[in-house]
Amino acid sequence: MRAPVHSSCVVFHYPVSHLRRQINMNCPIPMEGKWNTQVLYTYMALRATHVDFLKQDNASLHNTSEYDNSNLIVRRGQPFKLKISFDNQVTQRNKVTLQFTTGSRPMKANGTLVAIELNSSRLPYDWSAKTLENHGRECTVVVNTPANAIIGKYFLSIITGRGMVYMTGDCPIYVLCNPWCKDDSVYMPNEDERKEYVLNDTGYIYVGSQNNIKARPWNFGQHEEDVLDCCFFLLDRSGLKPAARRDPVILSRKFSALVNSNDDHGVLTGNWSGKYSAGCSPTSWTGSSAILQKFYKTKKPVLFGQCWVFSGVVTTVMRCIGIPARSVTNFSSAHDTEENLKIDFYMNEKGEKMDEYCSDSVWNFHVWNDVWMKRPDLPSGYDGWQAIDATPQEPSEGVFQCGPCSLTALKKGIVYLPYDAKFVFAEVNADKMEWMVKEIMGDEQITLLREEKKSIGKNISTKAVNRNLRQDITLEYKHKEGSPEERETFQVACSNLKSDACLVFAAPPVRPPPGIKIQITGEKELPPGNPLSLNIVIENESDQSKTVNVTAGCQLQAYTGKIIASLASITETVEVAEKQVATIPVNIAADQYMKFMTLVDDELMIRLNVITETKEEKNSECLVISFIYPPIKVEMPETGKINEDFTCTFTFKNTLSVPLEKCELHVEGLGLFRLEKFDQGDVKPGGIFRSKIICAPRKVGERKIVAELLSKQIKGIHAEKIINITQ
Repeated sequence: MRAPVHSSCVVFHYPVSHLRRQINMNCPIPMEGKWNTQVLYTYMALRATHVDFLKQDNASLHNTSEYDNSNLIVRRGQPFKLKISFDNQVTQRNKVTLQFTTGSRPMKANGTLVAIELNSSRLPYDWSAKTLENHGRECTVVVNTPANAIIGKYFLSIITGRGMVYMTGDCPIYVLCNPWCKDDSVYMPNEDERKEYVLNDTGYIYVGSQNNIKARPWNFGQHEEDVLDCCFFLLDRSGLKPAARRDPVILSRKFSALVNSNDDHGVLTGNWSGKYSAGCSPTSWTGSSAILQKFYKTKKPVLFGQCWVFSGVVTTVMRCIGIPARSVTNFSSAHDTEENLKIDFYMNEKGEKMDEYCSDSVWNFHVWNDVWMKRPDLPSGYDGWQAIDATPQEPSEGVFQCGPCSLTALKKGIVYLPYDAKFVFAEVNADKMEWMVKEIMGDEQITLLREEKKSIGKNISTKAVNRNLRQDITLEYKHKEGSPEERETFQVACSNLKSDACLVFAAPPVRPPPGIKIQITGEKELPPGNPLSLNIVIENESDQSKTVNVTAGCQLQAYTGKIIASLASITETVEVAEKQVATIPVNIAADQYMKFMTLVDDELMIRLNVITETKEEKNSECLVISFIYPPIKVEMPETGKINEDFTCTFTFKNTLSVPLEKCELHVEGLGLFRLEKFDQGDVKPGGIFRSKIICAPRKVGERKIVAELLSKQIKGIHAEKIINITQ
């Protein structure tokens, strides 16, 4: 009779060394000894000795190959494989348990501790593990995770008996949301859209004004080193309950708070003061990964950001954890503080905006995010894109967070659904009321100049799928301006708001009788250092001569509408015969605005407000003039090979008529090199500088280099160049 050789707890009264020697030599074991009812020594219990996470194979199947992370990264709801080595042959009688834990206090009750017995029967949508291949002491195991698994870092232990635990130590398994899985709430059916909104690590954020839209290149960098760890660090520190980490609705809302630092010492501190000496100017960033890496290293908020930076970081974080996301720009974006769908804009008798009167505001542009998910918390029909916003504007439930808000709900005017639909609806639909404030005999008289029903929420923009072009998505947010559907939506929204704005649609608009029409002609873009020349054209469309009082105010402003300086004002009275026009020139010398441009580290614009008054009517018009800059030239090969260095050259010529002081060039290339800064000093008119950087490709595929030039006088000179890297 031979002693059993399978894993068991058999005890003999023989020396342990002798027993092991007999078994290893496959010799008969004398059975004169007695069986003991008490276990004295367990000599054949199976032990796991090694786990191969098959990272390359799993990463390819789970679309996680691009992550610069040495650990296994998988997407929930999709099987992954492990190869487990044991110290002995595995048989059907061996009980092997895979235990996955996440969080600081794992418990079965809340799903943070999951114990799976290998080859046991499980429900189809639960955790499970099956043996795929068994070769003696080595088993290939396939693990299934549920499509609503808690996202985070899991640690694996393999239990083969009492006290027989193999722990994988510092080798966590990262579990992400899965837009490729039909059962995941973030499932996105179109593969091209998944590539764009989940996998693409570069893109554009649109800035400027509604009549002069500019594409700002942005490196999202969701696959860069430490970015995924930073995302899970933020979640761990946030105190979200484990169940909440299953739900993309709660996750996206929480990240809209965590990306700003207002309530929880999050990633980025907002600053619109124009003074950024304590940190980095918002215009200096070329992407998100450097911000997240700095935060993860210091565990302190990064200084500073504005709306496009917040949006860029949110896109990075959402794509990183597997939630499809896009940055969205709303031009002429309303900030309605009173929830009445009206934005009050006050001007003085010089035609200058009065900041002290304006609690509401209209930003030239505002950037937020859309995220893609199902909304099981809402009635049927509100799945798809949801708006979220990390820019700290107004608190929601006591915290600076915003969304997710269903775009379908916004388009229908259903503003009572969570979250923050009233605020987002106003951003794209509010009416703008223009007022003039006059002082008459010591008293202020406020007169309504114009009610604009179609000036808010223009050219809502995002990057097109798989194309380096702008896509207008305005009709995803609202119906066509002036259409019956838009009027109906507006009335629905007004019924849920403290607003009488819906009265403007109580009857079809009446065409006003012919009167005075204002046009502003001239250059819409201005090179810094050049004088500004515009013409105010007053056209009398009526059949009678008109005496027209014309007031014009020219101001330098930030993109939020904040006034930096008043540049000039004009007050004239002109006689305009019937069906005739009168022209008033507006000339601003370069030194009138250049002396103010060095006072703030923001990109600025010039705004001209024009007010006309006759006995019968008052009217107003405005024009925003953007600055135009010389280009940066980027030179490098069109193609390259992995691990073969190449040189990238940046050349800039100052074609302006003014010197540029304290020039600084920022360059970044994902998969090529991290953010680099070059101090270029002062560049005189006609001056040229060149900078070179050696690039060492680490990843194959299309790679983009982004460059940005800053100086005291100008901000926002961008350039990009694409190279294709092969093996």
